[in-house]
Amino acid sequence: MSAEFILETRGLTKEFKGFVAVNQVDLKVRRGHIHALIGPNGAGKTTFFNLLTKFLHPSSGSITFNGIDITTEKPAQTARRGIVRSFQISAVFPHMTVLENVRAALQRNLGTSFHFWKAESTLTHLHGRAHELLAAVDLQDFADELTVNLPYGRKRALELATTLALEPELMLLDEPTQGMGHEDVDRVTQLIKKVSAGRTILMVEHNMNVVAKIADRITVLQRGAIIADGPYAEVASNPLVIEAYMGTVDTELQGAH
Repeated sequence: MSAEFILETRGLTKEFKGFVAVNQVDLKVRRGHIHALIGPNGAGKTTFFNLLTKFLHPSSGSITFNGIDITTEKPAQTARRGIVRSFQISAVFPHMTVLENVRAALQRNLGTSFHFWKAESTLTHLHGRAHELLAAVDLQDFADELTVNLPYGRKRALELATTLALEPELMLLDEPTQGMGHEDVDRVTQLIKKVSAGRTILMVEHNMNVVAKIADRITVLQRGAIIADGPYAEVASNPLVIEAYMGTVDTELQGAH
């Protein structure tokens, strides 16, 4: 595999009792790109992510990361390689402060993630990096706020910061703007673009305006198989893609140019 591609799947397939959820997917993710995976509901996007992160085992096919076959690895092994996933539902500790959430993520890199009984003074050396990460996602003014009090969009920004704390080489973002109002969508879109510097992002996203603004390349799934792959303008005008969405986002696809 060429060093220009950080991730490659070949013939990746997942069947559930005769139902093919992911069907012979050949995907290449170029290093340093924001690559979007789109498709109608039930297209197999989440199943594909679950295969990449080893929550599911493929029926056939292979997954290669940085030139190494990781198809049969356990989830923890794959995460240690630098593939980190951010889930659809905000995954932060609600009754810890914003700073404490980022610090907990930083502890995982030290191998002290379960040392919650340690005196807080022993963790102060992590504060500098934690504050840097909060600044990266525009949360520097919220460090001492209890996470439960944050607006939804800010919670997703915090999740980006905790993901960054794990120093991922490849970030998998699962519906990062789901359930957000227009203002939050814009803010989180800009944050994704900002934090993508020096790393690779593969994202599942329904919002075509988000995809149009920041994705370098787009892969479209339908019924588990790739029907289009390329830059946004090319994919948005593809008749197969327009048909796959049954006209429901035809205008959205075209309007997001």
